[in-house]
Amino acid sequence: MFLNELEEILDVIEPHEFRKIMRPLFQQLARCVSSPHFQVAERALYFWNNDYIMTLISDNADVILPIMFGALYKNSKSHWNKTIHGLIYNALKLFMEMNQGLFDECTVRYKDERQRERAKIKEREEAWTALEQAAIANAEKIKAQLPSGNNQYTTAIDNEDLDGADPETLAETIKALPEKGETGDVEPVEAAVQRDLTRRKSFLPVDFETRRALIQHQQHKVDPST
Repeated sequence: MFLNELEEILDVIEPHEFRKIMRPLFQQLARCVSSPHFQVAERALYFWNNDYIMTLISDNADVILPIMFGALYKNSKSHWNKTIHGLIYNALKLFMEMNQGLFDECTVRYKDERQRERAKIKEREEAWTALEQAAIANAEKIKAQLPSGNNQYTTAIDNEDLDGADPETLAETIKALPEKGETGDVEPVEAAVQRDLTRRKSFLPVDFETRRALIQHQQHKVDPST
């Protein structure tokens, strides 16, 4: 209905008034031609069968053809309806007869734009691929830097024993932990878990500065004279 009313208006419009509205008008017609609804595209292409409208288009082909060319060229190959293909070929033929030089220029410009679009898509895909590979490499690097589960400076400390431990016993227990750099017979983490599965264990790395401070604190509590 919109396109019917629009054609009736264009039948009586003055050329100078037409020039005021031709850009937004044919931008909308280009969208109509690209519509997947074949009746919308078909009705828009019927404008090229109107002699008076074709006169207006011919007088302003240098403005209208660049606006319409992309939609006409693309849908001449991609639209699903064969009837639309025939109507588009007819419109392209009329534009070609109006101004062959301008038609060739629009063809070259359209192909250049398509090549630039394909180049941008390829560049975007390559950038995402490089980013994905960098993320994988970074994850592997971080994984390799993580300490292993059998680190000799890792020990099992029972939080339940620490809660009610006697200060002197706790000090002795802390003193018995291996010094930094000593290999000793440190019980591996897996062995500590297998030794007593019924008790909850927290596996914490030994901080020697913290251990020394705890010893000094416990000695201070045991010896009131200090």
